[in-house]
Amino acid sequence: MNTAAVIILYHPDVKHLDSMLKALRQVNWPVLLIDNSPEPLSVLADEVSHYIHNPDNAGIAEAQNQGIDKAIADGAEAVLLLDQDSQLSAGFLHQLFDAYNTATKQFDNVACIGPQVLCEFDNKQVKARASKEKHLTHNHILTRQIIASGMMINTLAYKKIGKKESALFIDGVDHEWCWRAKRHGYLVLKAAQVVMPHRQGDARHRLFGMNFKRGAPVRLYYQVRNVLILSRRGYVPVYWKCRHLTALPLRFLVNRWYFPQGKLRGGYMWQGLKDGLTGRTGKIQK
Repeated sequence: MNTAAVIILYHPDVKHLDSMLKALRQVNWPVLLIDNSPEPLSVLADEVSHYIHNPDNAGIAEAQNQGIDKAIADGAEAVLLLDQDSQLSAGFLHQLFDAYNTATKQFDNVACIGPQVLCEFDNKQVKARASKEKHLTHNHILTRQIIASGMMINTLAYKKIGKKESALFIDGVDHEWCWRAKRHGYLVLKAAQVVMPHRQGDARHRLFGMNFKRGAPVRLYYQVRNVLILSRRGYVPVYWKCRHLTALPLRFLVNRWYFPQGKLRGGYMWQGLKDGLTGRTGKIQK
């Protein structure tokens, strides 16, 4: 089966990117780098099959589409999406591919499969709470959504489900595509025996008995806006709408008054609220 890897870049750590490329060379998969950084990558770009530079930052959804579409044009039957900080090894890649391969042989409607995610902050496996999961086999778990990093996509399913939603730009992109896949009758799976360490945000804070992620202030704009946009759609799970909509006031208080750069964070959340209510999409208008 022809498999390609697509890595989305934005000011990447070149040393870590080099380690990812070394792991991918061990499995001999074509690699496509889609770079949303302002300046082109000066090293490593010649070591991959394709390098696409978007100096104006096309957003993660459009960058993923560019990579997937190019991989399909080159004959890929499966495409592995990766973040620039994904933790890779040849063993992990073989295990994930084997899980994907066995899944597509047993089920004819697989949209994608991803690994079990291990949070790097507390070294604990990320588990769904309100979203119930079900074992279909000893190594295949049916779930509602998975993150993009480590998501192996069935290109035949991608052609029927459609592209990632570029209008969302970033945040919620991977989940929206999974929910859309489910609406079209496809399966979204996790590989029960495959684990990938993953880092989301810059830090974690425990407040009011809950964990809060702290990332770049501008991400709050997209997170708030896209929650409001996606919550209007019928195929988006009700539990997700309730959880994220009810959390917005508390998230505002924590980001505005507890986290550093509180005024900037509050401003981005307020702009996200206004644009989410009016339905503005795409890249933030500053």
